[in-house]
Amino acid sequence: MQAKSDDELVFLPLGGSGEIGMNLNAYGFGPPDARKWIIVDLGVTFGREDSTPGVDIILPDPTYLEEERDNIIGIVLTHAHEDHIGAIGWLWPRFRAPVYATPFTAALVREKLKEHNLLEKVSLTEIPLKGHLKLGPFEIDFVTLTHSIPEPNGLAIRTPLGLVWHTGDWKIDPDPLIGETTDEAKLREMAEEGVLAMVCDSTNVLVEGTAGSEAEVRKKLTEVIAGCAGRVAVTAFASNVARVETALMAAKATGRTPCLVGRSMHRIFAAAKSVGLLQDAPQTIDEEDAGALDPEHVLYLCTGSQGEARAALSRIARGEHRHVTLREGDTVIFSSRVIPGNEAAIHDLQNAFLEKGVELITADDHFVHVSGHPARDELRQMYQWARPRIAVPVHGEKRHIREHVKLAQEMQVPEQIAPRNGDLIRLAPGPAALIDEVPSGRLYVDGNIIIESDDDALRDRKRLGAEGAVHVSLAVSGKNAILAGPTVSIRGLTMDDEEDLDIALEDLERTAKAAFTKLNHSERGDDETVETTLMRSVRKAAERLWRKRPLVDVTVLRI
Repeated sequence: MQAKSDDELVFLPLGGSGEIGMNLNAYGFGPPDARKWIIVDLGVTFGREDSTPGVDIILPDPTYLEEERDNIIGIVLTHAHEDHIGAIGWLWPRFRAPVYATPFTAALVREKLKEHNLLEKVSLTEIPLKGHLKLGPFEIDFVTLTHSIPEPNGLAIRTPLGLVWHTGDWKIDPDPLIGETTDEAKLREMAEEGVLAMVCDSTNVLVEGTAGSEAEVRKKLTEVIAGCAGRVAVTAFASNVARVETALMAAKATGRTPCLVGRSMHRIFAAAKSVGLLQDAPQTIDEEDAGALDPEHVLYLCTGSQGEARAALSRIARGEHRHVTLREGDTVIFSSRVIPGNEAAIHDLQNAFLEKGVELITADDHFVHVSGHPARDELRQMYQWARPRIAVPVHGEKRHIREHVKLAQEMQVPEQIAPRNGDLIRLAPGPAALIDEVPSGRLYVDGNIIIESDDDALRDRKRLGAEGAVHVSLAVSGKNAILAGPTVSIRGLTMDDEEDLDIALEDLERTAKAAFTKLNHSERGDDETVETTLMRSVRKAAERLWRKRPLVDVTVLRI
């Protein structure tokens, strides 16, 4: 296929540029008014109780691509981490495009589609490892890399205007234990062909050296477990199947029987088994049976390394797990890193175990975790292999992307561009350039619905948490006279003692009554006027009493 004079190749990040997680990238080819698009990854990030109360999952806003739905010819997934596939069930109905993934990723995507009753509606095609895919003007090779999950793929995306190397998440692990090593020969072959642009992971650009190998972790984790008395619980990201296998093999080597604890651990374990992984791992036992073993003969492999309140490890720490108990003399090993933003939750979790006399071991104590992302030496090696004309750092906060641009300059890459979510970047023809800015942002999954980031419900929820709430109720006769009330109740507000609180409530009730009394007869007959007037007066009084501006709700009962 030959490029026409008005064809362009563009790159559009809508998630993952300016943040770590929630990856959604798109490539468009064709004239500006008739581009064909492929989407690469549909990921999520996770809410925090302090900033998004009640919201567990956050999605990238796909509005721009939704408007291009008829021109989207495929959704291609690089690997199975939540920040790359977690939004598939929520956002696929907005695109309705076929989905392509390698077998392990496809197995987990099927589970997500089942949860959303979409499995029969979605065209999901399994692509073999090192497979090839043609979608309109895009020809895509899946390139084997190493990461912290099975089947991590980079995408060699060929178009009539050049080859883009989209790395996805990766590192250089000479001994990955699960899967093959990085396909260096393929990368060198691409460099000889000519790489127009490399869209590359920036997560660990601030870290010197290399990330390290999973084989080193396996050796050290086995040594550490061998030195533990009592029960041992290892917590790790369930999606890190190599780490799961490491923990299982360490259990076997130290005479312990492994037990999986947590829904995600069982789900990932089953998916790995379904594609032929973990075949040499020892047999696991159920939680109920593990409790009957001598303490020194059991190893629990648990979800919840980030302090998630509903995850297995937190329930164990609170003493709320049905089958698993840890006590003085037992050990918890955190075979994971601290994701920024989770520090407080993890520290609270660890303190809860320390209160019980449980020993803690983290990556600060021993080499029991290794990152799945490339440090600076690995990034340098990738640039030497691929030799791109344009560096496009993604998958990082602003500080990571800026530093990655400096590294690309150090590696003498001719052009660098630092994208933000919503930047429409022309890669060819001509020099790389920002040509437009399109709508971008976040959507929140609130229970089972998707809401906008500025939704009133979320704003009110934040305010309730910070400012409290006041409820005023009164009964009004048909002649617009007060029959009962106003009665005031509060939530999230208090006083030094109960007597002061009673006085404050009486003050608010007098304020509400006075506000109603000042209204003329006609105004008293209009519920909206009554509610607005009493709300303003009571809020002003509450601000005087508490130095806060609580939400005020007024109920008028007409009798």
